[in-house]
Amino acid sequence: MQVLILGAGAGGGFPQWNCHCENCKGARQHTIKTTPRTQSSIAVSVDGSKWVLINASPDLREQINSHPQLWPEEHVARGTRISSIVLTDSQIDHTTGLLTLREGLPLPVYCTDVVNEDLTTSFPLFTVLKHWHGGLQQRSISTDFHHTFVPEGADGLLFQPVVLESNAPPYSTYRDNIVPGNNIGLKITDTQTGHVLFYAPGCMQANDTVKQVMADAECVLFDGTLWVNEEMIDHGFSQKLGTQMGHMPVNGENGAIALLNRFNVKRKVLIHINNTNPVLNEDSSAFHALQEQNIELAYDGMQIEV
Repeated sequence: MQVLILGAGAGGGFPQWNCHCENCKGARQHTIKTTPRTQSSIAVSVDGSKWVLINASPDLREQINSHPQLWPEEHVARGTRISSIVLTDSQIDHTTGLLTLREGLPLPVYCTDVVNEDLTTSFPLFTVLKHWHGGLQQRSISTDFHHTFVPEGADGLLFQPVVLESNAPPYSTYRDNIVPGNNIGLKITDTQTGHVLFYAPGCMQANDTVKQVMADAECVLFDGTLWVNEEMIDHGFSQKLGTQMGHMPVNGENGAIALLNRFNVKRKVLIHINNTNPVLNEDSSAFHALQEQNIELAYDGMQIEV
């Protein structure tokens, strides 16, 4: 299984356009050792020819143009190597890129019924896109872990939904009223090798299924949004803890590092990194702490073979 990191940043990317925190200022002025990141999205493939896009970042046009693996085939005037789309939630930073794909519709899109509801009512992207060649062809993802599915163009890969405890977007009727399906992770199994990728860009705490999948996985791409739970409050950007926003902190007794270290995972990678997170500064103690734990930080263009 080939995994391509299109974007490794959280909402707003890094540097964020209106942010002048130490990280964003340092990135713009080249005073810290760091790498800019667009907003979170990945693609997976068996053969490198057909790709499943997982989440559609607002930066999707830039991401596609930066990665030749997704360019149209040489012999066609127009086309795409994206065979289908899977959405893990209805957040702006994971869905707005669907608008960018309008010229290439129709395409199948897989999501839970709750996400479908959000994207046809409170944030009606699906409804808007119907005006382009009929729009997206919606396929329902169950919230039952045992209900596997194979997205179009992903023969050889088996997908399983992993219900995550996180939060719905501010515009959702389910905000602060979590129901199964607001957020899912994905267990993706290569049926030929048996190797497992676990993708969970937003997770507040780990339930039993999350732990079970981590125990099975060769590679985990996990929520690395904030270093500490109070990070946004400490910066004066929010009055909410990371967990209230739906994200487990990276550091601390109940953080992502402690969770990942409980399992013998070959590659542990943090993704969906917020612009305030000190790990973005590669000279920081936080970044070096990750290195000491053999935990990687995802970056745009990163390629992983599972």
